[in-house]
Amino acid sequence: MAYKKTEIYDEQSTTGLMKNYEDILGLLGEDPEREGLKKTPERLAKAMQYLTQGYQMDANAIINSAKFHEEVSEMVIVKDIELYSMCEHHMLPFFGKAHIAYIPNGWITGLSKMARVVDVYARRLQVQERLTVQIMNAIRDTLNPLGVAVVIEAKHLCMMMRGVQKQNSVTTTSAFDGEFQKNSTRSEFLKLISTDLH
Repeated sequence: MAYKKTEIYDEQSTTGLMKNYEDILGLLGEDPEREGLKKTPERLAKAMQYLTQGYQMDANAIINSAKFHEEVSEMVIVKDIELYSMCEHHMLPFFGKAHIAYIPNGWITGLSKMARVVDVYARRLQVQERLTVQIMNAIRDTLNPLGVAVVIEAKHLCMMMRGVQKQNSVTTTSAFDGEFQKNSTRSEFLKLISTDLH
């Protein structure tokens, strides 16, 4: 039996993107009809739809799908969540890790939902600063916790491959709300995400 890969993409978007990518290849001086590039416009069209699928996702719905009443008020941290996104300025990837914490106020959510919320916003054309705040806002607005903290550390290919071409720079962004605006709570969070406990 032959291998058959099944993926679902919007046909109209795929067709439009393919035409545009074919034009781009020609404008770059390539021959879109040569063997190695013949299917590249279609692959690019599907890849871009995959990399921007966050536009079709709802972070609040994801959190609410696993929202549980629980009388705990201790800090919950999910750290080292891998993230991959696309810089909206140059359409080049940036990648790294997100660290998220919240202090419950009667409600918790499934731990995997934190990672899914990261994907909702990372799978869009982004800037790291906005991504950090969007993740924080989604958790705050859905769980109404006593506080939320988000820190993202990422490397940007737009800095590594072009422009200043600095290979080892890491960009760190943070957003704090509620109890995490207090120095003691914020310090505890920052210490825990920088400590290797496992």
